[in-house]
Amino acid sequence: MARENMQHLRQLIAQQAARMMAEDGVSDFGYAKKKAGRQLGAVDNSIMPSNAEIEEELKLYHALFLSEEQPENLYDLRVNALFTMQLLERFNPHLTGAVLDGTAGLMSETHIHLFADSVKDVEMFLLNQKIPFDVNEKSYRIMNDGKRDKKGDSRKTVPVFTLETEKGLIRLSVFDIDDIRAATKRAADGSNADRMDIAGVKALLGQQA
Repeated sequence: MARENMQHLRQLIAQQAARMMAEDGVSDFGYAKKKAGRQLGAVDNSIMPSNAEIEEELKLYHALFLSEEQPENLYDLRVNALFTMQLLERFNPHLTGAVLDGTAGLMSETHIHLFADSVKDVEMFLLNQKIPFDVNEKSYRIMNDGKRDKKGDSRKTVPVFTLETEKGLIRLSVFDIDDIRAATKRAADGSNADRMDIAGVKALLGQQA
């Protein structure tokens, strides 16, 4: 395949993956690019766009096709996140991911990090509040205290409680209390992911209103 054709196909895959993330609630870059690649007949992994390329196409898609819906939806997702964070205030909740950075699509999941002495504490709180949930696990790339091990970033697997709300799924990842000092990594480019506490989300909503 000629180089120009490969580059064109790479861009088409990025655009298709971005559309899925914007319209269909797909939050996993890897899944989106693989599905887009299959739909477009790409079998060579070297053609696949980077997560950062997909994120750029996602921002462009929002600007071109969802210029009215996306900001309104983002505001609603942040309001819903704040309500959940206030409910879980004792676990030092921090908003992260697409709802925080503004790239959330129309059906995006909301990701909140909790910092607790015990996972059981979070579980019992949800049970006592009669909040239905599913439990799973998620592996995060993290950098402990700003240091890398010999293989680069380390990984930490934590329990995740998934809540189903009217505005979409909320995923609560439960970290140890001291993990607040360890930055998780963004899937898009590997940089440190931002986290924002309750006061910060309130201020963010104030700016967006």
